[in-house]
Amino acid sequence: MDNFYAPGRNHLFVPGPVNIPEPVIRAMNRNNEDYRSPAVPAMTKTLLEDVKKIFKTTSGTPFLIPTTGTGAWESALTNTLSPGDRIVSFLIGQFSLLWIDQQQRLKFNVDVIESDWGQGANLQILASKLAGDAAHTIKAVCIVHNETATGVTNNLHAVRKILDNYGHPALLLVDGVSSICALDFCMDEWGIDVALTGSQKALSLPTGMGIVCASPKALEASKTAKSVRVFFDWNDYLKFYKLGTFWPYTPSIQLLYGLRAALDLIFEEGLDNVISRHNRLGTATRLAVDAWGLKNCTQKEEWFSDTVTAVVVPPYIDSSEIVRRGWKRYNLSLGLGLNKVAGKVFRIGHLGNVNELQLLGCLAGVEMILKDVGYPVKLGSGVAAACAYLQNNVPMITSRI
Repeated sequence: MDNFYAPGRNHLFVPGPVNIPEPVIRAMNRNNEDYRSPAVPAMTKTLLEDVKKIFKTTSGTPFLIPTTGTGAWESALTNTLSPGDRIVSFLIGQFSLLWIDQQQRLKFNVDVIESDWGQGANLQILASKLAGDAAHTIKAVCIVHNETATGVTNNLHAVRKILDNYGHPALLLVDGVSSICALDFCMDEWGIDVALTGSQKALSLPTGMGIVCASPKALEASKTAKSVRVFFDWNDYLKFYKLGTFWPYTPSIQLLYGLRAALDLIFEEGLDNVISRHNRLGTATRLAVDAWGLKNCTQKEEWFSDTVTAVVVPPYIDSSEIVRRGWKRYNLSLGLGLNKVAGKVFRIGHLGNVNELQLLGCLAGVEMILKDVGYPVKLGSGVAAACAYLQNNVPMITSRI
């Protein structure tokens, strides 16, 4: 029973955790099993192979860690770097800020490149730092692919090109928590050394699994990295991979079955089709925001995110009241503005197992909320703009043709 009952379904449009599909819920509705029996290692082996597909890698080694994205961050850092190592990290919003905080607390020498919230990573400054680093003191470049607080997506291919142009050997570590399985992500093609995501985002699972994928270069770096790690140590996993049992400690059986079902749904739709669907949802949301006469927090089109849109409100409106009103009156969950943009933006998450009609319900709810809080929105304007676009761009459902 819900603690705060409301009729119908909660319209969950925060940028994670997201809606969990019914087949995934059913797959997880099972008893515990002996993870040392033949069944769980057999399933784990196929999961590890299939997880590589969502990173678009054939050479990477994945790790399924019972943790959150924050734990996956720590795994990426401590397995590849040593205390005192110089790293370059981009600060563009709340989640890149938190990762930088973790990097500093782990005693790395963090060279921060800061941009205004709503802008992407400043790659010109990165280029100048690499150009001045003939001694290769920079050991890693850390970047958040999709900054969930501001709805900004960074160009990872451009980062790789800069590293290659200067012949710089620094590792490229990427937070793909709110991008992988929703935005195009090409680990091998873009030369990403460590990529990570969390189960509660585009994979549409409950929170509790951090998925990390390491390139051969990253695995080699782990052999000499001196950071202390125990729970997150890749070597413990690799030892059990060789034994064929895969698990150095007890996994969540239910999440493994959920991951199997989630991957099957993604592959049935087709990963490229999943990415295209997210692009449609993001475009429709941005058209609605324009029709309302509001601004996107993201300052340039090249940085627009297809998984979350941060909407800037007029100064006479507290965006937190929009979020509160949505939950209290319409059973609609929207994302709060965080830190520097608290009270200034609300966020519409459009990622995971969600379709166009679900999004239109969310947009209709936002319009009513805007009217409630005194913004002079024309009811139906954003929905109409989104509908006009979607009606011309939504393809037939492949399995029903």
